[in-house]
Amino acid sequence: MQAEPMGPDRLAATARWLLRRADDFAVVLMALMFVSFLLQIAFRYVLYQPLGWTEEVTVLCWVWVVLWCAALVLSDREEIRFDIIYTLVPPGVQRAFTVLASVAFVVLLLISLPASWNYVAFMKREHTAYLHMRLDVMYSVYVLFVVACVAKHVWIAWQALTGKPLDDGPPPAENQV
Repeated sequence: MQAEPMGPDRLAATARWLLRRADDFAVVLMALMFVSFLLQIAFRYVLYQPLGWTEEVTVLCWVWVVLWCAALVLSDREEIRFDIIYTLVPPGVQRAFTVLASVAFVVLLLISLPASWNYVAFMKREHTAYLHMRLDVMYSVYVLFVVACVAKHVWIAWQALTGKPLDDGPPPAENQV
């Protein structure tokens, strides 16, 4: 039996499904971090038996959720930015700003990638104190973050260059500053 080629609709549906799973993973990380935090409080202040591993789990989940969400969950519109000048210029200049910023970001991340990879690989020698988890596993999300951000900003630059709409997410909330 021959596999069906992936058309644009099937590819878009697969991408949406993967993005939902990325959201789900972020929710699991946040829940795990919250439960670990509550255990830390309960054991420390109620039972007077502090747990060391809960702090490691909380830190691990925090590092992963921040980088995971920045790389795979947040849209470009949801990123924090200083756009005082950007909003004052015409759309064509905004596109030029977008291309320049995205290209600069991609170049800087690509320059940093080999050193980041080497550092994360080097960290396999180190382990966490309680869980004995290798630090390369803990910080491997940074390499994923770099690669995903490069791909995202190449896409953003391409969209700006080809004249596609620059907004890629939901409109901001009415009371948002």
